[in-house]
Amino acid sequence: MLAVIQSIENGDAYEARFERILGHSVASVWAMLTENEQLAKWFPELSVDDLRVGGVFKFDMGGGNAETMEILALEPLAVLAYTWAEDRVRFELAETPEGCRLTLIERIARITDHTPRDLAGWHVCLDVIAALLDGRTVESRKALWEKEYEAYKGLIERVRAGAGD
Repeated sequence: MLAVIQSIENGDAYEARFERILGHSVASVWAMLTENEQLAKWFPELSVDDLRVGGVFKFDMGGGNAETMEILALEPLAVLAYTWAEDRVRFELAETPEGCRLTLIERIARITDHTPRDLAGWHVCLDVIAALLDGRTVESRKALWEKEYEAYKGLIERVRAGAGD
């Protein structure tokens, strides 16, 4: 299911909301988001450097370059939020009868031509987390991303048209 995107802050920013119901415990999903061994399986460029409010995640840009992203909120087994360039990402976990509801909310400062790429990337990341927890493998992340990218390009076009951009 595609993210739901809406205008926020009187149209000055946007929010993309992804939701997945996973048949796994909150603790196992939390580990995927906060433990470097687990992060490496679904987002190898991302690592936790200091897991606390004010601490950082690092994004390996390659060639010895890394971007640091400040942790803005941390409630163990419930909330993790950090900066993502000029945007913000927030993961929320909640126990459900099925296991865990994982919600990813990205606050997008402004929509650019790169936005559909990022949204497709997050979509695929969440699908890969689900597959890993289920003991499945994703044959081609690239093929999955290409499919989702086309869908998100269309979604962003509709958002832009609705916003008058």
